[in-house]
Amino acid sequence: MEETVVAQEEKQETLPESLAGLAYVLVIGLFIMTFLFQNFAIPSGSMEKTLLIGDHVLVDRVTLAPGTKWMPLEWHRQVQRGDIIVFVKPHAETPDLILVKRAIGLPGDRIHLEHGIVYRNGQRLDEPQISVPDNSGIPSHNYDTARDDFPRDINGIASAAAMNNAEHWAVDIRNHVQNGELVVPEGTVFAMGDNRLESLDSRYWGFVPQENLIGRPMFVYWSFITPDDMQIKAQYPSTAGWFLHVITHFFSDTRWSRTFHRIQ
Repeated sequence: MEETVVAQEEKQETLPESLAGLAYVLVIGLFIMTFLFQNFAIPSGSMEKTLLIGDHVLVDRVTLAPGTKWMPLEWHRQVQRGDIIVFVKPHAETPDLILVKRAIGLPGDRIHLEHGIVYRNGQRLDEPQISVPDNSGIPSHNYDTARDDFPRDINGIASAAAMNNAEHWAVDIRNHVQNGELVVPEGTVFAMGDNRLESLDSRYWGFVPQENLIGRPMFVYWSFITPDDMQIKAQYPSTAGWFLHVITHFFSDTRWSRTFHRIQ
């Protein structure tokens, strides 16, 4: 007897089902980008050569955040020395000014610099990625006591702090210097940029409260050749102008070698 095969008609997805599926994906994506990760563009050269102006990084917002009962499987840990951290600038003159620096000192650490080299608890740090002062005659690279022998020149530091709208630090730093070293207080981090000659960091505005931490950058997902902020404003006075520049120079000005570059 001949066997009859009946082909089952493929079920077609209805419009409401398609919209529900799309909404589900968008909600999951929004949750991930809001609570777990965040993208961040590097606006200045304070972390060169580790991070370049125009690097777009993915920030892990979970690891350094306080643990939560509603998400018990999340991985959490304390900030470690050498971590690159993203945080809200303390006492910011601009609301919610976000910075990225390297964690140099944790509570109880004793920090001082000698000619641009950091010593922590009496031990010289091995930091091949940093910039140090020299005698090349370039003004920005000339030796500066307040910056390069921190915190020896308290008056110079206070003057620099006042120039950077950090009058509180001009006063508070005196409470934390012992025997020529800065002692990091509880609940804070002492953070510095890798480009020590050009970085406005904890030397200029003080400690980072741990509650200001946002997370740590994991990798560069896109890098585009970008001038510093003032040059962007001068060359591209409108957002539309800069957007057009990115579109027309996407392939030529993307730093392809930095795609998925791990940050450490």
